[in-house]
Amino acid sequence: MQIRTVFAVLFSLCLILATSSVAQESDSAFVPKQYPEVYKPNWESLSKHGSAPEWLDDAKLGIYFHWGPYSVPAFKTEWYPRWMHMKNPKKWGSGSREYHIENYGPVEEFGYHHFIPMFTAEHFDPQEWAELFQAVGAKFAGPVAQHHDGFSMWDSQVNPNNAKAEGPKRDITGELLAELKKRNMKTIATFHHSFTGQRSRDGKPVEGRTMSYYPYDKDLFTSTDDPKLRKLYGNMPEAEFNEYWLNLVQEVVDKYEPDAIWFDSWLDVIPENYRQRMAAHHFNAAESRGQKVALICKQEDLPNDLRVLDIEQGGLKEMPDRVWMTDVTLSTNGWCFVQNQKYKPLPLLVRNMVDVWSKRGVVLLNISPKADGVIIDEQRQRLKGLGEFMKLYGEAIYGTRPHAIYGYGEAQIKDGHFGGQSATNKYSSKDVRFTRSTDGKKIFVFLLGQPEAGSTLAIKHLAIGSTGEFIIDEVVQLGSDQTLDWKFEEGVLKFTALAPTKANEIATVFKVTIK
Repeated sequence: MQIRTVFAVLFSLCLILATSSVAQESDSAFVPKQYPEVYKPNWESLSKHGSAPEWLDDAKLGIYFHWGPYSVPAFKTEWYPRWMHMKNPKKWGSGSREYHIENYGPVEEFGYHHFIPMFTAEHFDPQEWAELFQAVGAKFAGPVAQHHDGFSMWDSQVNPNNAKAEGPKRDITGELLAELKKRNMKTIATFHHSFTGQRSRDGKPVEGRTMSYYPYDKDLFTSTDDPKLRKLYGNMPEAEFNEYWLNLVQEVVDKYEPDAIWFDSWLDVIPENYRQRMAAHHFNAAESRGQKVALICKQEDLPNDLRVLDIEQGGLKEMPDRVWMTDVTLSTNGWCFVQNQKYKPLPLLVRNMVDVWSKRGVVLLNISPKADGVIIDEQRQRLKGLGEFMKLYGEAIYGTRPHAIYGYGEAQIKDGHFGGQSATNKYSSKDVRFTRSTDGKKIFVFLLGQPEAGSTLAIKHLAIGSTGEFIIDEVVQLGSDQTLDWKFEEGVLKFTALAPTKANEIATVFKVTIK
């Protein structure tokens, strides 16, 4: 066993000794706030709220991050807490148990909770992070407030396993959201804990679907009845867990007033009345503050009239009639920081973002801090490049609305793993995407690459959806601010490409002003 294991075990002894008193305090401390009941906890009333607020439609880009005790082993995936307990995990978790035994000792002796004291976050600087997110061009940001692992990233009275009480011993969520609000940025908190409750104690799928993140095993800590650790591992009766699940969300809404809350898959395993109570609490809290909020989730876990649909790692193939979102990674492997992490080339990342924006979508970009709170250079370099792109072409992105069609081109569109299309399609200057100013007087044309100098560009479909005569006033290449000579004949806009520039390596953008 390595030396770091010995230190971790010593830390954990102190942790366990304090367990009972902390748990007793947390059980009775939280009472959700009561707000005037503008929205009742039923779908008919909640649907009157609407889905996306205008600020989200305007924002286009947000940032969040997977960060927690699972960042300590940093092995393969943020699902390490699950896979370390399993002898034969899925392929993408393979080797986790063996890695754990080799580096930390037997799972029966070193459980997931032993990583918590090792999650130090000593380099976490909420001011610097907020400045970084703003420089990238994000209009909203926030943490993964609680992942499947059961650890809360805020100062929680509901869950004694939280970042203020142990590990970093700081209110990660509260400190960061406060800095974001100082910069007039909107805030988001994401929840993944619907999956934490141990609904399937035998670990077997229910109708082909996995229902429990942690496998129940009498020989492992996942079966503990310890009043504190049972909350981390979700080892409680389903009725108790449902109330616990709701209180965690209510606590964040009451304490930090996020502008958006976001839910991962498995929200549908929470009974309908609890989902309705969650939504009503979020909406009524916002009404009492004069705040416009969003409720975001995946699949069909909430009705469309009150939520924003999120599609993981991809996007829609066609343009819907309402705002939607995709959550995508900066990396190609792992949502949290992992060893030997690889990252997407910046052009690939951004071109797929443009496709999302052209289809009325919003991008929620995930980054991966290390356990000590360092955001490494490979990530920062890509974030800097994205920030430069957003600054250069912001006029064609922020506050825009879709054109009559999203675009056209020659790219071979790959299917995504979570519905829709992949987030890693390869585009070129032969692929065209559109956005439009809210007043309809400007159409922005994105070529998802850089055309050859002197080549003749022919842009189709500009006049689709127009009423009356379609008259172009001028065509400007953004970034150069150079007005181009052009012809518009038979519905096709023709002009000559300018000389290549470094600014246009990712995409070349033109502003077409309509009289």
